[in-house]
Amino acid sequence: MSQEDEDAAVPRVLIVDDHPLFRSGLKAALESTGGTDVVAEAATAAEALEAVARQIPDVVVMDLALPDASGIDVTRQLTALHPGLPVLMLTMSDDDGSLLAALQAGARGYLVKGAGAGEVLHAVRTVAAGGAVFGPQTAARLTALLREGRRHDAEQLFPALTAREAEVLELIARGLDNHRIARQLVLSEKTVRNHVTHIFDKLQVTTRAEAVARARDAGLGDED
Repeated sequence: MSQEDEDAAVPRVLIVDDHPLFRSGLKAALESTGGTDVVAEAATAAEALEAVARQIPDVVVMDLALPDASGIDVTRQLTALHPGLPVLMLTMSDDDGSLLAALQAGARGYLVKGAGAGEVLHAVRTVAAGGAVFGPQTAARLTALLREGRRHDAEQLFPALTAREAEVLELIARGLDNHRIARQLVLSEKTVRNHVTHIFDKLQVTTRAEAVARARDAGLGDED
């Protein structure tokens, strides 16, 4: 590989954080191995938008809390103004709401501050290459949140159903029979049959195929 090719492969990074010492330390850590090139820093949302327009970085490392706006709002604006621009959230906030909001805004990754320099460098290079990155604990929580989100979707789409009936309907839509549903939800098959009967009554259907069709028309039933 030529020197020109090596330079082209180094992601150009914008760091957005309102703490100068943190920005300085992160810049030093990212550039210490030559794996990235920090082309700009920003302390506010306004500075971030201006820096992206001026520098056209390959990756934006974004904090959640900025003085003039939420990092989530900035991420949403950046992904709208610059489609395909990877944003990696690097923040102290480890709550489920922030994680989901960041993903909905278009973030490609989510790490909690305290991650090692090597982990952050790997994350930057991964999102620059088109991948997505989440810390091990974050990935596990995200899977659980998405499953929980589907159950809430079912409850909202079919408000007559109880929470348990919504879970059963989701599994019916995924093609599971009563035996497999019972095993997954740790219920007796008789209890599952009762739930299915109630679901049919509430959805005003008479067959499992009709229930599946109703659920899938509403967007339920996709596998993880």
